[in-house]
Order: sequence, then C-alpha cells, then structure tokens
Amino acid sequence: MAHLVKIGNSQGIRIPKPLVEQARLEGKELKLQLVSEGLLITPEKEARDGWKEAIEGVIAAQGQEVLDSEWLDAPLTSDDELEW
Repeated sequence: MAHLVKIGNSQGIRIPKPLVEQARLEGKELKLQLVSEGLLITPEKEARDGWKEAIEGVIAAQGQEVLDSEWLDAPLTSDDELEW
C-alpha cells in the first residue's frame, strides 16, 4: 500500500520497495497522469529510448539503406562565387 506523506508545502507518495522493483521504477523520473479512477505512475522514457533497437530491426528486415553516393562523393564547394 502506498502512502501520501507531507514534504514541506507539498505531498509525496511513499511506494513500498517491492512495488518499485516490480514496476522497474528505481532511479527513474516518473510521469504522472490523471485517469478516470485516479493517478497512473509510469517511468518517463528517455529521449531516443529504444531507437537503436528499432533501427536495427528495420535494417534486419529491409537491409541497409542505399546511400546516395552522388551527394556523398560530390566535391565540396564554397559560396564565394554566389551573389547576395
């Protein structure tokens, strides 16, 4: 059972350790959402979380992307010749 505790002018939620471990919330920032029956607490996803696995899955399914060698092999130019 979780409990509300007073922390200064705010309140915090004290969640039993077994629930924290089971929900894999240890050391993570949490996202709080109001739902019809109360409050939903989930770990906040980190930026780009799971991108590597998703990209590897696409490469495995579709193969490597064909590179546009025309652009990659083009000589570098400067904009000195451009009129502004």
